[in-house]
Amino acid sequence: MRRRAVISGMGVAAGAAVLPVTSRLARAQAYPARPVRLMVGFAAGGTTDLGARLMGQWLSDRLGQQFLIENRTGAGTNIATDAVVRAPPDGYTLLVVTASNAINATLYDKLGFDFLRDIAPVAGVMRYPLVMQVNPSFPAKTVPEFISYAKSNVGKISYGSGGIGTSIQVATELFKMMTGVEMTHVPYRGGAPAMTDLMAGQVQVVFNPVPESIEFIRAGKLHPLAVTSATRSEVLPDVPALGEFVPGYEASAVQGIGAPRSTPADIIDRLNKEVNAGLTDPNLKARFADLGATVFPVSPAEFGSFMAEETEKWGKVIRFSRRKA
Repeated sequence: MRRRAVISGMGVAAGAAVLPVTSRLARAQAYPARPVRLMVGFAAGGTTDLGARLMGQWLSDRLGQQFLIENRTGAGTNIATDAVVRAPPDGYTLLVVTASNAINATLYDKLGFDFLRDIAPVAGVMRYPLVMQVNPSFPAKTVPEFISYAKSNVGKISYGSGGIGTSIQVATELFKMMTGVEMTHVPYRGGAPAMTDLMAGQVQVVFNPVPESIEFIRAGKLHPLAVTSATRSEVLPDVPALGEFVPGYEASAVQGIGAPRSTPADIIDRLNKEVNAGLTDPNLKARFADLGATVFPVSPAEFGSFMAEETEKWGKVIRFSRRKA
């Protein structure tokens, strides 16, 4: 009788131990039970928005619920980030993470959140380089020639960007920091007007994302000096990597997904699994390649470590440039 009671007690204890695991599995399998919002801090039509829509459609098809893209622009993506930080941690409001999140941690003195603390990393989606480009009439045709020309013409070189704290601006400041060249910053309300003035000869150089530059390059309207990734871009194979001339230089735009802090780990793991499945799908990979991007399949922990490294890296550049929002 006593033995039977002991065995019965062991069964209850074992059942109690298994129950939380079973509950987590059931919750993950049930998720999502309603539409999910993907918050994008940039306007519709840009590279970040297009990447979010590609991944959102994949997740909608895979999980049977709509992943709705919501563009919350303003304050350098901080409005979108703040909305996700304050959302319930249930997996139904997600953030499209970009390099701006890493940059803003130092660029802004006062934020209502701490990105690395308050946003849980979910998955990487894609990375894509910028391209250092000049007007075809510019006398320098290579990176070494540009550096030499800039050092011989101090005060005569200006660079355009989409504004203080954008990937375009900090990538250029990293170039200045590593080469010692002096260039005057001319901020615009977005990368497109900076490109327009580059073609008109109003500024001398712009570091702009490959997806937004490639048609101008192919049409001969702009001359590429280098891409900013560690290796050459598949869509511009004849254009050297900037690191070939400036050892150690690397500046790629990144896109991923984050969730409010305390989002259940099983939901994060399910999202990561489905995102990474999309990044191995040949058709979806080809769509990202059309944007000039490479897929970025990583675990939540790896994506979190990557964003922490980016935050530290761009913090150094912003302090060097002495810029603030």
